[in-house]
Amino acid sequence: MSGTLMTTYQRLPISFQRGKGAWLWDTADNRYLDALSGIAVCGLGHAHPAVAEALCRQAESLLHTSNLYRIPLQEKLGEALTRISAMDRVFLCNSGAEANEAAIKLARLFGNRNGNLNPAIVVMEQSFHGRTLATLSATGNRKVQAGFEPLVQGFVRVPFGDIPSLWSVAENSPNVVAVLVEPIQGEGGINIPPEDYLSNLRSLCDEQGWLLMLDEIQTGMGRSGRMFSCQHSGMVPDVMTLAKGLGNGVPIGACLARGKAAEIFVPGTHGSTFGGNPLACAAALAVIQTIEADGLAARAEHLGAKLLAGFADALSGVVGIEEIRGQGLLIGIELDRPCGEVVNLALQQRILLNVTAERVVRLLPPLILSDSEAEYLIERVSQVLKSFLHQE
Repeated sequence: MSGTLMTTYQRLPISFQRGKGAWLWDTADNRYLDALSGIAVCGLGHAHPAVAEALCRQAESLLHTSNLYRIPLQEKLGEALTRISAMDRVFLCNSGAEANEAAIKLARLFGNRNGNLNPAIVVMEQSFHGRTLATLSATGNRKVQAGFEPLVQGFVRVPFGDIPSLWSVAENSPNVVAVLVEPIQGEGGINIPPEDYLSNLRSLCDEQGWLLMLDEIQTGMGRSGRMFSCQHSGMVPDVMTLAKGLGNGVPIGACLARGKAAEIFVPGTHGSTFGGNPLACAAALAVIQTIEADGLAARAEHLGAKLLAGFADALSGVVGIEEIRGQGLLIGIELDRPCGEVVNLALQQRILLNVTAERVVRLLPPLILSDSEAEYLIERVSQVLKSFLHQE
């Protein structure tokens, strides 16, 4: 590995030279099934023709002008995002962390403008919102925060999925202005809350006058079986953040807002040099058009049910398997022990996956996965887990 790169990652000893659909080929031309999608980024798989065409076409005309000028493709993307989300306005940036930074700033400005000079945001244990100082402070993972003290103040932490704890905060923390929550915790281990959790959060925030801010960075863009995971609950947040699958590999993030939250930012309160440039917007528009035209959210729901049922059958009775859970193409297989070794065992079987929260094998395959590829994934991953647990 090159000594010129900072050691921010413990990289696996492999690199890829090309991809097509759900598959990647390494530099020795070995083929791997990508069940991670670049960590929920490449929802359309690799080298999708619609995205490739949009990028090539746009690159031939204009890449960047800055937000000092109107950008027609940015306005077109804003119209598409508000249409599919029932939100009112969009701020475009370059990543999920930036989208969540925008949401945090928006909530603080909302509080200050309402006379709250010490605004607080409720966040969840085991959450993940990014690695900038504000977003790692909001994150519920001490490993992410360690060594970066003093952390950003103004966050109140409660257990994920626990409405009574939020009512306790409402009774005892008068400075709260917003709740920031993932509909499903991805980095935390594919943690799925009670079915009525988001609708109860909506009611609570309405009663308290708080903003409900959903981090849909990993769950959004069709991955959960709906365009956005909150649509399973039939509710709409005040703020929603997106990234990952929005650009299918091209860096782009978005902070969407509606109602009173949509009027908070004005010129001078926030910005981005690269955010929403023509190239990124062209990619995002191609992604949205493809997900809608090809029915890929419904496809993710079908594939997710197939994978959950297949793993439940293949791993039935295997000692060491604690739980198999998921929604759409967010699948977690929790073991009774740390299982980081599974990543390398799967790599030997030409499967790309990862382990999160130490004991959860996380699968985030692309939305374009075929039924036969899903069956192949079930077979190979089940073999790997049985081998790891010495159950073969």
